[in-house]
Formats: sequence, structure tokens, C-alpha cells
Amino acid sequence: MSVRNLEHLFKPASVALIGASTRAGSVGAVVARNLFNAGFKGPVMPVNPKHRAVEGVLAYPDVASLPLTPDLAVICTPPDSVPGLIAELGARGTKAAIIITAGLGAPDHNGNGNGGTLRQAALDAAKPHLLRIVGPNCLGIMAPGTGLNASFAHIAPRAGDIAFVTQSGAMVTAVLDWAAARSVGFSHFVSLGDMADVDFGDMLDYLAADPGTRAVLLYIEAVTDARKFMSAARACARLKPVIIIKAGRHAEGARAAASHTGALAGSDAVYDAAFRRAGALRVYEMRELFDAVETLATARPPQGERLAILTNGGGPGVLATDALIDFHGTLAELAPETMARLDAALPATWSRGNPVDIIGDAPPARYAEALKALLADPNSDAVLVLNCPTAVADSTEVARAIIDAAAGSKRTLLTNWLGDPAAAEARHLFTEQRIPTYATPEQAVRGFMDLVQFRRNQALLMETPPSLPENFVPDRDRAGKILGAVLAEGRDWLSESEAKEVLAAYQIPVVPTRIARTPAEAATHAEEMAGPVALKILSPDITHKSDAGGVALNLETPEEARLAAETMLATIRRRQPKARLEGFTVQPMIRRTHAHELIVGMTDDRQFGPVLLFGQGGTAVELLDDKALALPPLNMKLAHETMAETRIIRLLRGYRDRPAADLDAIALTLIKISQLVCDFAEIAELDINPLLADEKGVIALDARIRVAKPERSGTARLAIRPYPQELEQEMVVRDGSRYAVRPIRPEDGPALQALFARLAPEDIRMRFFSPLKSLPPALAARLTQIDYDREMALIASPILSPTPGHGQAPEAEISAVVRISCDPDNERAEYAILVRSDLKGRGIGYGLMNLIIAHARQRGIREVFGDVLRENQPMLQLCRDLGFTAMESEEDPALARMVLQI
Repeated sequence: MSVRNLEHLFKPASVALIGASTRAGSVGAVVARNLFNAGFKGPVMPVNPKHRAVEGVLAYPDVASLPLTPDLAVICTPPDSVPGLIAELGARGTKAAIIITAGLGAPDHNGNGNGGTLRQAALDAAKPHLLRIVGPNCLGIMAPGTGLNASFAHIAPRAGDIAFVTQSGAMVTAVLDWAAARSVGFSHFVSLGDMADVDFGDMLDYLAADPGTRAVLLYIEAVTDARKFMSAARACARLKPVIIIKAGRHAEGARAAASHTGALAGSDAVYDAAFRRAGALRVYEMRELFDAVETLATARPPQGERLAILTNGGGPGVLATDALIDFHGTLAELAPETMARLDAALPATWSRGNPVDIIGDAPPARYAEALKALLADPNSDAVLVLNCPTAVADSTEVARAIIDAAAGSKRTLLTNWLGDPAAAEARHLFTEQRIPTYATPEQAVRGFMDLVQFRRNQALLMETPPSLPENFVPDRDRAGKILGAVLAEGRDWLSESEAKEVLAAYQIPVVPTRIARTPAEAATHAEEMAGPVALKILSPDITHKSDAGGVALNLETPEEARLAAETMLATIRRRQPKARLEGFTVQPMIRRTHAHELIVGMTDDRQFGPVLLFGQGGTAVELLDDKALALPPLNMKLAHETMAETRIIRLLRGYRDRPAADLDAIALTLIKISQLVCDFAEIAELDINPLLADEKGVIALDARIRVAKPERSGTARLAIRPYPQELEQEMVVRDGSRYAVRPIRPEDGPALQALFARLAPEDIRMRFFSPLKSLPPALAARLTQIDYDREMALIASPILSPTPGHGQAPEAEISAVVRISCDPDNERAEYAILVRSDLKGRGIGYGLMNLIIAHARQRGIREVFGDVLRENQPMLQLCRDLGFTAMESEEDPALARMVLQI
């Protein structure tokens, strides 16, 4: 379940407190005090057989005695009583419960663990009644806007528009204290506890649709359902800022992994990649959390990443510049026309560069002129204004000049007024004008970098990337036979030659490899290769061959190869006497003068499933620790973004006389590995190290693949559902025309805009209920960059007549598109359909509707609906032909709601 019945948690008509108490200091007493004194308008009914009244309100001995069925129940009773109470409440019709009680999955006071049976019993009791549970082992929830404080928090939050959701009860009290001192208000304050039922994914879905919530803050220790979390976070982040702080950033246990990829891809790094892909912003300290909220809420989003700094003091300007470099930001290089304008307005002693130091005696007018020049500079995307208090210039008057100078500008502006009493009024003025202001230069720069990172992450959500090259057609059968044979033999690791054959099946260039069983055979292969060779040990028990002495390079002659093989055998038998030695692999030495050693790999994360890795490779890969992670599936845009997260990208782009590497070839290798692990759930770990890359392309010198019987079949283990290729099909319509039908892809944005351009104005009004002259790029991206786990859109393109000698013609433009958007519970779905105006009446819409209804049925959706203008008779008739029933629309009498029960 997801948002089902969550409204009863946050907007209940009545509340029952089971375990209410009058005993000072008890949880039941504190929760009662909070419930009765928060301003809740409905009845609060205490339940406790030992008390006649609690907080002056008549108490009831048990649930059966309650005069009405509570929407929400708050449970503070011993663990053994909880499952029975949930069953009784569910039978009465209660739809939500908060289980404050701890110990439903922990040992009792005698040391006897219930193994989570009480927790499962509570869930089993709730399920038949769709009763939602927050907790157990939680501090409770607060919704200040409705006067609900169902918690044992020590103070109540102010009402506001920020939602805070946490696993940790201790974080509730800490954030409440922090926020109270700064007058920060909240729409929701939720302690999830053990997350037996309601989890982060559910809360993100609920808060995304809540009009009273402007931003969502999450304190995360771990997520439970990665795919649900990713879908919900991506949906919410499209609508409002999602800012995350995560505990547990260090994962020492990852160092025990067998592959380089497994060692590099620690748990926290995987979360970091997931948050980026979800479009959320991650921060690392509590102070940053609320700074980031205010920054994202008040600052204009920058159009780029270049920062100009304006200051009346050299020291703060240097501090801001240092912080910008530390955060990997970009200091703007001012344009010549900006320099000329500043020369004309400033004293000769100004800094003549960025930061722009206008000297300590700068009056308001000097600040204003300098700011106007920087706001107009074509080489900067944001301006940070710093001010140090001086006796010759009033800081408040400077602030007013800054506000006036920035009026009407669309450029991002941030401020830092140093000092405390002298800066207080200026900061107040900036806050009134919704201009972000900070206490220190470092905080201001961090605020700018929050904007930059948020912009990057949002781009990952909304970018329309290019498609894969059409000539990438992997040989899945060939790869599958190799993987299946290894599993059938009971082996965990593929041999190097087997791993390279799998890579070759996915068109990844690999160095030719031959197997030699003896030193003499190694010499023979070296002679046949007629050049320097690399010799490696072949053993199922040796993963890191270099560490074991199992690699010899640059062997010029067959005799050198034979001697190296004999030495290698002796060394390994001495170091690892139990290792099974099956021989050697012999490969020609690949000598590329300008090549870089990279690593591309994959590991299977416990929470998020397959995770891809890219970084600097070689034998010191863990020591260098230059890597970036990404969740599959990938496309070219996402692959390039992943590469840009590493330090080695600067070398790959070329420097001095060294040419740039083929970045597209590297990105395509990432995509091919992404597709490989999407296709085969049995791949548990994969390493290509090194992957040589230069201006000529890439080649894999070494490869390792570990396999395991998958716990989840197909793509179910992926945190993000990949492109559903199984839905590709052909459709023949009434006039005999043939159409290729497939799910929409991100790269279809331009084609969707082209379809829109060929719609008649009346058809646009009928579809969107308002006139639109064009489909904006952002909306086109939103309609094509969909979460296949939540939505589905099928496009139809005509299959043109074959061209003589060239086989079937490629697909052309989009002729029609149909989509369904499912609710988070996957129970109901809203449909929408668009057919090119000059193609209406041929049966394309009818065919697509049948296909999308079949898809809805297959995924278990119970109801498909859509709102149609009553004047749109062709669409109404189409719906009737498909079995839809017309109902009155609750929103608009001009609309008919067409509903199909599946």
C-alpha cells in the first residue's frame, strides 16, 4: 500500500488514545497532554480501564466501549496487547493507527525474543481492513495545521509549510528545539520508527500531493522498498524540493568485497547515487538542512554554475573563494565589457578581478553600480554579495541599495552580511524581499552549491537525452549460454576468457585471450601472437591476480613467456598452496601511448539492487578511490553525468598535448554494462579493470564476473524499472495501415512536440481543456521521461513501405500516444490519448486504447478513468465502445468522467 487511508493519519475526525495515563512522566500521560492541548477540533477519547478520566476527559475501559469509531488510534500499551487491539480497531472501522509501543520485534524483559512475530501479527490484523500503521517504536506524528499532536514530543512545532519525516525519534526532539529557536514552522512532523507499514515512499507520495507542503525534509537511516522509494522520490521531487540528510555515511564492511567494484561501492555512496537520480538534494549536517530549504525556496534557480563575488573586504572574498573551490564550484571569469564597466564605476584600487573587492569604504552607490555590472555579466550565473561592517558606510543602507539594484533582475542573488547587531536589520530586509542571506561566507557559498547540485539533479529527471546508437544489438543468447553453463557447474566466478566472451556478446571491445594449460603451451601462444604478451594465472580461487603474483607483462619472446609461467606457478603455489591452478591466459600487450586506465563495474547492493561504477582504474584502484556510482538503466546523458562526477574526467577531456579520449565510447560502454545487468539477474558482480580509453576508443584488458542464483527474477531487482521492451508490438488498424507500437522513451520529446504542432487548435482544447500554442520543452520532457513503474505511455508510428534493397523502412514520426497514470496504490489509473488531427477516424485511437487497457489489466489495475468534455462526442463514443460508463464529474459539470471497471 502507499497513500491509502493516510488522510486518516493527518486529518482524522476523531482520535482514540489507548494506554492514556495520568501517571506523571509516562508515555501515555505525555501523549494525552499533547493531544488535548494542541487545538484538535474533534473528540479525543482516552482508553484505560484503570482511570476514570485523563486530562479531565472521561476515559473508556476498552475499545468496545468507545461511543464512536475513531479515525485514528494512538497505541501506548505493552507489546503483547498490540495485535489484538489492531484487530479490534480494524473490525470497528478505524483506518489508521500510530503504535508508539516499542518491543514488537525485540526480546522481552526475560530475554525471550519474539522474532518480530508481534509486529507481523499486527500487520496481519490490519491488512483485511486496510488499516495503516505508523511505527511501531516511534515518537508519533504532528500536523500543526489541523491541531494534531499525537506524539510524546517535549514541545509542539509551529505551523508552517515544511514537512519533516524521520526514522529517529531522537531527531524529532533535536529538530524541534532547533526550529523553535528560529521560528521555523511545519506542515507535518512524522516519526516513522520501525516502518512496519508506512515508510518513506508512502510519505513522499502523500506529501507530493499535499498543497500545504512546500518542501519535504527526510532524515534517513535506511529505506525498505528501494523501487517504491525511488518512484515516490522522483514523483515528489518534480513538484517540490526534497532534501535528505542520511545517517551512517561510512561503510567499513564494503572493504571485504571480492571485486574492486564491490569494495568501492560502499552503502553510503549507493544512497548518494540514488538521491541524485531521484532529483533530491542531499545535505550532511542539520544546519545545512534548513539552510537548504530556505535557499531553494527563496533564491532564483541559476541558469549555470559560475559565481561572481562582490565584497568590501578582501578577507571574506578570499574565504568565499576558498569555500567555492572546496565545494568544486566555478568562479566566474568576468567578461571584458564587465571589467570596463567596473573600471568606470570603482576606485583605481579595486581588485580588478573576481572576487570584486570594492574597498572597505564602499558607500551604497558604489555597491549598487558594481552589482548592476555583475548582474549583467554574460559569464556569470549568480552573484554573492558580501558586506563587512565599517564606520564609514551603513550596512543597512548598503542592503537597501542592493535590493534596489537587483530589482527586476532575473539573475540569482545571494548575500552575506557579517557581524551580528550591525547585520540584523539588513538580514531582515533581505528576508522580506526573499533574497537568501547567510551568517558566513562559507554558508552562502554552500547555499549556492546547493542550488547548483539541485539543478544538476533536476536535470537528471527532466533532460531529454539522445537515443542509443541503432547498431547496438547485443547477442543475449550467447551471453546467456555462458552464464547458464557456469551456474550449472556450481561455479561462482567466470574465467577471464568467459567473462570477456560475455562482454564481446554485448559489443564491448576486448583484447584477444588464449588459454594455456602449461608453460610450454603459453610459449606457443606467445610465438603465434608475434609480439610482446601479457601472461595471467587462470584460477577459480584467485580473484585479484596482481596481488597473488599472477600477472606478468611485456614478455617479448616465447622463452620469456615460458619462464614467467614457471616462476608464476612456483610463486602462487608457495603463497596460496590450496588454490586450484588451471593454467594461464595469454594476451597480446596493448600499447596505447595516451590511453587512460579506467574501471567500469557493477555490484548488487542489498537495498538498491544493481549499482554501476565508473572511475580511475588500475592496480591502485581502491587507493585512488576516484569513482562515481549510478543506478541502471542508463542512457547517454546519464552515463556522461556519471563520468563527470569523477576526478579523472578532467584528464579524459584532454590536456596539454594529450588528446581527449573518446568520451562517447566510454559512455556507451557504461550503457552496455547497464543493459547486460538489466538482462541477466544472475550477474552479481562485474569488473572491467583496466578498461583502456583514448582518442581511438576503448578496449577491456581484464574482466571478472561473479554469478549467483537470483533471488528476484528479471528486472524486479532494479530500483528503477527499465524500458519495458516486451511491450513493443505491431498494430494493424481498420484501413489496413500498420503501426509500430512501443513505450515512450525520453528521446521522444522532439517527436512529441512535432505531433503537437500538427494538432488542430480544437483538438488541443479538447485534450488539455485550454488553448496551447505549442508544447513547452519542459512539459515534453515530463511526458516522455516517465517512471514505468507508475505510468505507461505507448506511441504509434507508421511502418512505412520497404525501400527496395533495404528491407523494412524505419519508424517515422509519432502518429498517436496513449498513456495511463496510476495512483501510488496501483488501484486506479487515469488515461489520456492524443491522435494527430489528420489521422483521426482510422481506428488508431481505438487500437491504442485497447492495448493500454490490456496493460492495465495485466498489472492489476482495477479501474481506468478519464475526464472528457461533454462536447467531445467522438471521445465519449469511443469510451462507450470500449465499455466505459459515464459519471458526473465532481470538479466540473462541463466534464463527464468515463470509468472502466477491469
